[in-house]
Amino acid sequence: MTLTKRDLVVRISEETDLNQQQVLDVIQRTLDHISAALAKGDKVELRNFGVFEVKVRKARIGRNPNAPATDVPIPERSVVKFKAGKEMRAEVLKLPVH
Repeated sequence: MTLTKRDLVVRISEETDLNQQQVLDVIQRTLDHISAALAKGDKVELRNFGVFEVKVRKARIGRNPNAPATDVPIPERSVVKFKAGKEMRAEVLKLPVH
């Protein structure tokens, strides 16, 4: 199952006295501020949830699976990494292994 932004809006709206548009505005502004901070290269730490940070992946040589003899240069790039917080890791560890 996938939890979407819409699902969050509906759940939070039902749990509070806020209407769905107010909840959507708060969630969207939160996500916008997180994105803006990461775009500046800042780290975003949400206690008991996790840490988002920008890491630079080094340039490397890849292989084209359709033409394995051909080298494909992959340039250096920035990526967002997420490290789950202690409480989230503990909850996820409770999941049954398939």
